[in-house]
Amino acid sequence: MVLFSLQRGHQEGGDMSRPGAVLSAGAAGALPERVSQRSKPNYDPDIYGETCRQDRLCVHENCLYHASGLYQHGADDEGFFGFLLPDIEQTLQRVAEKVCCVCRRRGASVRCHRRRCSRTFHYPCGRERGCVSQFFGEYRSFCWQHRPTQQVQPLRQQHPQCAICLEAVQGRPCYRTLICPSCTSAHFHRHCIQGQALRAALHHFRCPLCQDMQTFQAEMFRLGIKIPDRDAAWEEEGAFNELSQRHNSCDASLCLCSLGRDYSNNTGPWRMLLCSSCASCGTHQRCSAIPEDAESWECSGCSGVGTGKKCSTGSP
Repeated sequence: MVLFSLQRGHQEGGDMSRPGAVLSAGAAGALPERVSQRSKPNYDPDIYGETCRQDRLCVHENCLYHASGLYQHGADDEGFFGFLLPDIEQTLQRVAEKVCCVCRRRGASVRCHRRRCSRTFHYPCGRERGCVSQFFGEYRSFCWQHRPTQQVQPLRQQHPQCAICLEAVQGRPCYRTLICPSCTSAHFHRHCIQGQALRAALHHFRCPLCQDMQTFQAEMFRLGIKIPDRDAAWEEEGAFNELSQRHNSCDASLCLCSLGRDYSNNTGPWRMLLCSSCASCGTHQRCSAIPEDAESWECSGCSGVGTGKKCSTGSP
């Protein structure tokens, strides 16, 4: 499959939270010179957005939204996110000979928005080189020399950490380290805060330390963080389904049931008992030598280290 990296495609007066896409034409022998050196077979949706396929085209959201000169002329349910297939094909032809300033391969569709800057690049190449593509307004992209930067003065910290992953970060703002403009004490890896933005979405995304939303979101948008306009991931249908699932497996160190740890009966030696305290640990009656008349059982983690496993019966 031949992969193409498009720059930004947006609506005139574009929506500030619409997604983007990467494009590829898949016919054998179709313009192989346009293959991006940085294109990889496994794409991280946090970076490239959703992957869409139709006929000969394979498209990633964020490459479409940042393809220069590509606009959404259709409704949201037409083509890919409103980008019509004929328009996409025309854009492919137009950028076929444009050389990426990062990998030096052809097919570069992202152009720096700075006036008089002639740099063009593939969307993934730009990310690796430190270019910034914005996900609001006109969906502008900037090369590493002209990208927006932070002017905040962070609070001095001896060992600054990312507020999300708690790993070390730079003590000053740079491409890979972003700082909350409100409290100036929260540091983030770019990929960490991007992941949080995608999961919290527009109505819940805020600084995890000072809880500021308005100023924080505006700054993250400006620095190229994609904040989708939808419900948070934890509010989507089915997000908590597993919470209603009852634990049903024998966790004894040696399960004696020949039918496996997941097998259970309502009565007899293969009756499954769940811990009466945590309900997250279970055992077959025989596997933990529990009396037949036992009504409840408590795992070793809840009954206390060194006290063994407790069970109670219905008899006084």
